[in-house]
Amino acid sequence: MAIKQRTKSLKAKGNKLANTYFQLDVLNGKEVMDNKFPNFVTKTQDAGYPKLQPKQVEIFQINIGKLCNQTCAHCHVDAGPDRKEENMSRENLEICLAIIKKTPSIHTVDITGGAPEMNTNFRWFVAEVSKLGKQVINRCNLTIIRANKKYHDLPQFFKKYKVHLISSLPYFSKKRTDTQRGDGVFEDSIVALQQLNAVGYGIEGSGLTLDLVYNPSGAFLPSSQMTLQAEFKRQLKRKYDIDFNSLFAITNLPISRFLDYLIESGNYEEYMQKLVDAFNPATIDGLMCLNTISVSWDGYLYDCDFNQMLDLKVASPKTTHIKDFNKALLMKRAIVLNQHCYGCTAGAGSSCGGEIAE
Repeated sequence: MAIKQRTKSLKAKGNKLANTYFQLDVLNGKEVMDNKFPNFVTKTQDAGYPKLQPKQVEIFQINIGKLCNQTCAHCHVDAGPDRKEENMSRENLEICLAIIKKTPSIHTVDITGGAPEMNTNFRWFVAEVSKLGKQVINRCNLTIIRANKKYHDLPQFFKKYKVHLISSLPYFSKKRTDTQRGDGVFEDSIVALQQLNAVGYGIEGSGLTLDLVYNPSGAFLPSSQMTLQAEFKRQLKRKYDIDFNSLFAITNLPISRFLDYLIESGNYEEYMQKLVDAFNPATIDGLMCLNTISVSWDGYLYDCDFNQMLDLKVASPKTTHIKDFNKALLMKRAIVLNQHCYGCTAGAGSSCGGEIAE
């Protein structure tokens, strides 16, 4: 549902803030464009970055589909069980495979969703990428392992190809986790983590990496990543005998479902001001858009996963789709920036790998 439609709904419910947001310009129905806050492009220029350009294409991130067994409140992808048609085809995956094969600078293939495992070609693709000697990252929501019998062997499959797992766990308590991700998610996540530990994931010396992702559950920025990691490790080990490698603290960007929450709860302006006030120029050189190409389920190219959800394609008109992939042209492009980018540059910064500055 577009933001204008959403705000109409809020107005019908008597939400006073909706009257304000209904009059704002909206980008693709998912991002508020508000002149009340400094322009992000101007902000980066003032910080000494007249134009952001890629450094290299090292990470090939593919949103393999929006189909998911969960409907999380903070999901910027708007993924869910109803997104059955938006899944990458075998043809497009084969094109991606050819690009990865002919581009030596790509060392990591980052597979995301939705629940990536629900794409019928997922296992085939992981196996083929592994044959190329590339590192495979899979962003697993954990509960998929428990969702259906056909997924129960995923821990063994991941181990076979030494897939680097990155999994969301909002908190080490049931209440906060289920509030953000749905009833029963915490218990299923704990069991899945124990099953992953049982095959070696997260265990020192195993070579099987299991990282967790923390997203704040409200309109605030994450606290120190190292502090959160230490507390998660302590609590999960003490309560459930669970081990993991690292924890990534990721800032929620003011787009999609999280934007809905900000508007409906009356926290939008305050949250945006927090992001603006926390702008840190030291994060810019570490932004994920500088070494990553993001690919949508239908094959279009973006600077990052968030731009993908806003349909802000790469600023390289002759190579906006995997069928026309041209690394040389892509390296000359300017990164597409907008107000949501404040989320990646606030405080210690935020990326798909967590903090990016000291």
